[in-house]
Amino acid sequence: MGGKSLSKDFTQGNIARQLFFFAIPFMASNALQVLYSTIDMIIVGEFVGTPGLSAVSQSSQIVNFATMVCLGFSNAGQVLLAQALGAKKRKEMNDIIGTLFTFVSVIALIFTCAMLCAQRWILDTMKIPSESYDMARDYLVICASGLIFTAGYNMVSAVLRGMGDAKRPFLFIGIASLVNLVLDILFTGILGWGVAGAAWATIIGQAASFVFSLFYLFRKKESFGFDFKAQSFAPKWKYVGMIAGLGTPMAIQSGCINLSMLVVNAMINEIGVVASATFGVGVRIDDIVNKISQGIQYAAVPMISQNIGAAQLDRSKKVVRVAWIYSAGLTIFFMVLYVTLGKQLFMIFSDDPLVHEMSGEFIKAILWMFPAFSMMRGSGAFIQGIGNAKLSMVLALLDGVVLRIGLSWLFGIYLGWGFFGFVLGYGLAPYGYAIPSTIYFLAGKWQRRRALAENI
Repeated sequence: MGGKSLSKDFTQGNIARQLFFFAIPFMASNALQVLYSTIDMIIVGEFVGTPGLSAVSQSSQIVNFATMVCLGFSNAGQVLLAQALGAKKRKEMNDIIGTLFTFVSVIALIFTCAMLCAQRWILDTMKIPSESYDMARDYLVICASGLIFTAGYNMVSAVLRGMGDAKRPFLFIGIASLVNLVLDILFTGILGWGVAGAAWATIIGQAASFVFSLFYLFRKKESFGFDFKAQSFAPKWKYVGMIAGLGTPMAIQSGCINLSMLVVNAMINEIGVVASATFGVGVRIDDIVNKISQGIQYAAVPMISQNIGAAQLDRSKKVVRVAWIYSAGLTIFFMVLYVTLGKQLFMIFSDDPLVHEMSGEFIKAILWMFPAFSMMRGSGAFIQGIGNAKLSMVLALLDGVVLRIGLSWLFGIYLGWGFFGFVLGYGLAPYGYAIPSTIYFLAGKWQRRRALAENI
């Protein structure tokens, strides 16, 4: 293979140092990705008001459901690539990448058709407030139409992560964020297109990022390891089966978590548009915190996968422990920030005093979530890295369906705690993933599993 390889070898060297510097671009990329959608809400809140905030928060959750399912299959490809790289099986990587590109593109197109055909049924089921309904529909239709670009960017980024490249995904999402910011101001603010303008800005930004990433990879195809020939995009059934087998539980995992958020949103929507907007803003702020710390998990997964593929179990375990230390530090920092400046953060998104007043209830409830995410960064990365997708799916169902929906209903409706109860149930649910995954890692029975790389 000619040229300088884009891949990195994590099977040797200082793990703490490697994880720190590998995670920084992912944390920055995730921060920009959240900023991408946060910009929409800030500008919509300024120019459209509380109904617009509700519309964007609700419809973006619907599109995120489809995006996260596609991301589940992309992450499956990432794990396969990382284990193949760790096992020095570079020849097979071209077939894995080509199959992944086609597979995820087909899934994205299926979701686009489904959302466009069932748009009214989806919005009615979500119980969107009447003040926000038409704007939510505009946002959903436009963003659903551009899902192929969102899925495409995430797919390219997953491939690069699997090869140990964190810098290029940061560059690509930076392009999307810049384009989105400029067009948001132009479409929503200056031209007065409202929520539809924010949706168009989002999709055009994602399209620019995806096209630029493909152009870059084509220019660097020798060092990237994929030849971009037409026949290379033809699915190889061996890898279709592996991506589907590993990716289906991951997609169900990602989809269930987002589906549960839609159900909780529907419960909160019945309280009214202020509660809907407050929850939407709060989840967006929480997403900033979550995604930044998630950069540690994104970095840990390929490091664990490579070492599992190379049969270096002790190094894999050390990656998990270092990830726990780093994520604990971030958790403490963000909890202090939330307690001291939480209300001010809400004021960035909305000038509605009713939203500001309700934000205190959200903050008191959501703080319970932070320690769980800290635990998941290490143990969750480990389960993904070793390719135990079925366990990950079971734990996600426990988190996303049984606990997130069940606890929100218990606290919010059955016990009558209202908005605070809904958010508290939402915040406690991740312990259903965090605690069992940590026990699984510490128990050590996973050491008897065969590496996926043996079958590649």
